[in-house]
Amino acid sequence: MASCSEDTAAATEEEPTETLASRKREERLRKFRELHFKRNEARKLNHQEVVEEDKRLKLPANWEAKKSRLEWELAKDEKKKECAARGEDYNMVKLLEITADEAERWERKKKKKNPDTGFAGYAEAQFRQYQRLTKQIRPDMQGYEKQREESGEDFYPTSNSLSYGTHVPTKDGIDRMVEDVEKQIEKRAKYSRRRAYNDDADIDYINERNAKFNKKAERFYGKYTAEIKQNLERGTAV
Repeated sequence: MASCSEDTAAATEEEPTETLASRKREERLRKFRELHFKRNEARKLNHQEVVEEDKRLKLPANWEAKKSRLEWELAKDEKKKECAARGEDYNMVKLLEITADEAERWERKKKKKNPDTGFAGYAEAQFRQYQRLTKQIRPDMQGYEKQREESGEDFYPTSNSLSYGTHVPTKDGIDRMVEDVEKQIEKRAKYSRRRAYNDDADIDYINERNAKFNKKAERFYGKYTAEIKQNLERGTAV
């Protein structure tokens, strides 16, 4: 009887020990399964990121800028349609939505792109005018395609082509050119001003236009011709 009691006690002690070991094993297996699931999830996300990065690398360098530009143009077209449906002017609605800070920032950005630093030389003034005129160009793509179809191979002339000088501009193109030239004349007239007349200055001109030319020549070449001019005035020139 004593022996049976001892065996029963030993079995009772071994049973909690096995239960505890079983629980620990199940806990380790559960953690292992969680780690395995997390590893697979990380592998899947990593693969997706690699695929997306590969797609981005295959896109053009300025794809993001183009995408933003297209989205902005689509939103602009939708806004225009809404304003047209309500019978409102889109430009006026757009101006009402612009804050003072945005207007000031755009003005600074505009001046920064093509700043007017005053007259520094004819080359700089001409270059600024060239930049301003090229920004105003709006190509007629329909006319371009039509002319390319009509011209055929002569649209891209070579040294043997005989079509040079045969192009006749459209009436709309001529009207745009005339309008632009008139705007330039009007703008130039605003900036022109009469200089103060000096009664004591030497008269070396025959009219006002010739006087302006002489002043320009003196400003650029006066230091090189000063000695020759002095000799002519003294009558000692050879």
